[in-house]
Amino acid sequence: MARCHPGPVYVYDLDRVTAAAEDLRAALPAPSLVYYSLKANPHEDVVRALRTAGCRAEISSAGELACALGAGFRGAECLYTGPGKTDGEIAHALRHGVLDFSVESAHELRRIDRIAAVEGRRAGVLLRVNGERAAPAGGMHMTGSPSQFGIDLELLGPALAVAARCPRIDLTGLHLFSMTNAIDEPSLIQELRRSIATAAAVCDQYGLAPRMLDLGGGFAAPYTQSGRRPGYPGLAQALRQELDLRFPAWRTGAPVIAFESGRYLVADCGTLICTVTEVKNSKGKQFVVLDAGINALGGLSGTGRLLPLSVEPVGIPRAADASGGAEVLGPAVTSARIVGPLCTPADLLGREVPVPRLRPGDRIAIPNVGAYGLTTGLLGFLSRPAPTELVVRGRSVVSASRLELIRVPVDREWEDDAVG
Repeated sequence: MARCHPGPVYVYDLDRVTAAAEDLRAALPAPSLVYYSLKANPHEDVVRALRTAGCRAEISSAGELACALGAGFRGAECLYTGPGKTDGEIAHALRHGVLDFSVESAHELRRIDRIAAVEGRRAGVLLRVNGERAAPAGGMHMTGSPSQFGIDLELLGPALAVAARCPRIDLTGLHLFSMTNAIDEPSLIQELRRSIATAAAVCDQYGLAPRMLDLGGGFAAPYTQSGRRPGYPGLAQALRQELDLRFPAWRTGAPVIAFESGRYLVADCGTLICTVTEVKNSKGKQFVVLDAGINALGGLSGTGRLLPLSVEPVGIPRAADASGGAEVLGPAVTSARIVGPLCTPADLLGREVPVPRLRPGDRIAIPNVGAYGLTTGLLGFLSRPAPTELVVRGRSVVSASRLELIRVPVDREWEDDAVG
């Protein structure tokens, strides 16, 4: 199917999306909610599949809200998170029925209260807690250090006092998110249990009876390399025990327990298929140049932090040599730097990547890029066309589309207000 589309192609398999949602739900204590973090992949077909699978939507922008609504979510099924929400974004979300916001500061509480009054709405808020330092056993640490995320433990008292003076605010609970991409199940269990204990300590100290406790995520999945999503056979029982101890009425919804996931739910649904445009040697190093680089596959490559990369051949068992003979390519493996077509040395996807012997025109696949793939790339750099996104379920094509960056006129009245 991807052969029908020129240039790089992302293929998203919705059957894998559904399977991941079912696996995650089976691994979590019941009853609980699962929010899909649209930052991982905002393709509307992918979001719609997760809504059908029973997830809610975690959003951090007006664009993600529009995508969630387009995929069939109601505003009341969305949790609006993230630092730096503008007044316009908050008002826009309230007008579209968003009821729940994760709040990062006392100042944000005051702003939401003021905007809710103007809009004639009430806003439910979860106070995001910047708790203890996460253990060094995962991807990014999201707590326990100076951060734009969350309210430090010692500042929760003043924030709660502000919330009590905000008539348009309903303090519904707490939001804790300690880490991403836990290295293994024991590390994930340790961090989620620590978050539960922190939440219980906060509730005991301030006499809170939260209606919701969002414990965040940390669920892992391979990225840009071969592999399978991990299983979590012991997670549900471990968390049930901790919740029974700290929040005895949680099984009846006091509080409702929620989790968030982006990576785990969509990582293995996505494959990026690229074409080799050049193979060259430079000062003893082999370079494989692709028609897609950090403009098409973001991750952290543009910052100079490279993650392991797998390159899998697509339909190239043999090729003709210059004399017209046939040479078997598959078994011969070497290592190469995998780079893209951009005019910058930063366009590097991987160093010393094991690859089969490749030639210009060969197609390769980069696996497990359904999360943090296209929309984390430098889409606007060098104005190259974005890859095609091909969505499939089974052997059927659900959709084929391409993102475009376009320049549109700015409304003058809005512009004047922004400048003023």
